[in-house]
Amino acid sequence: MKTLIIAALIACSAALAADDQFGSISQADLAAAIKDKKAVVIDVNGSDSWIAGHIPSAIDFDAKQAALASVLPADKGALIVAYCGSPQCPAWKQAATAVAKLGYTNVKHFTGGLSGWKEAKADLEKGKKEG
Repeated sequence: MKTLIIAALIACSAALAADDQFGSISQADLAAAIKDKKAVVIDVNGSDSWIAGHIPSAIDFDAKQAALASVLPADKGALIVAYCGSPQCPAWKQAATAVAKLGYTNVKHFTGGLSGWKEAKADLEKGKKEG
């Protein structure tokens, strides 16, 4: 029982460390980086979700995970952004950790996830119609 508790504490500590290790990026900054082709975006929602819809230019992590190094830029300082479905989803950490293990140093998390991206896009469209 004591071992189980210690293992759970270690797992929680690792999750918290991932939050501290990777910074976040706003929707506006991510949109600008995508427009300027200055970010590699990684979607960790699964291939079915990626097919149904994803942030523009996003790589399907499930499909590319085994060959991730081959789809990333040679510049280890390049901006890499991982996201998942929503602000509550922790799956982005899997991609962020994998990228960091490959030596990338500018790894960020888009905290809004796909739902936040879609919501921001809808708000922008609504504003254009009202304005």
